[in-house]
Amino acid sequence: MGKNLPDNFSDSGFTLLEVLTVIIIVSILTAIAVPSWLNFVTIRRLSVAQDEIYQAMRKARSQAEKNKFTWQASFREKDGILQWSIHSAAINPNDAIWNNLDSDIRLDTETTLQESQGIRRIQFDFQGNVRKPPLGRISISTKYGGKAKRCVYVSTILGAMRKAKNRENPKNGDFCY
Repeated sequence: MGKNLPDNFSDSGFTLLEVLTVIIIVSILTAIAVPSWLNFVTIRRLSVAQDEIYQAMRKARSQAEKNKFTWQASFREKDGILQWSIHSAAINPNDAIWNNLDSDIRLDTETTLQESQGIRRIQFDFQGNVRKPPLGRISISTKYGGKAKRCVYVSTILGAMRKAKNRENPKNGDFCY
């Protein structure tokens, strides 16, 4: 028995082989693109956190010059979250207002800022100079590992700061310079 179909009816469509081919191609392209996208997002999060840290340090220095007494930028990890605060050095850091960075960011082992009672800090005097050397840096990376790192250096006693990122080859044992 034959089908009696109207002349304007189309019996066309995609075959199973064509659909499977498209699915395989899309899967391959996704497998290639997703790791690159995730790496891009990770680098972006690190860069945003680095900028926040850099701006916090600059603001502490600026406040010290403006108010004519010692201010500090403080950093700590609390409940797995990296936090920063800027406040007068006369204030107990635990009483300061703390700001959270992205929850995927952590302090890296290359961090060299002075630490006291779990809080890392850098102080600036009324002229904007580093009050108590040694100088140092704060290094951050993601909680999920990988080689990506970002750093903020306080490089002179005059309070000069700079940002850096990870490199392929270490310099004096450090990858962030």
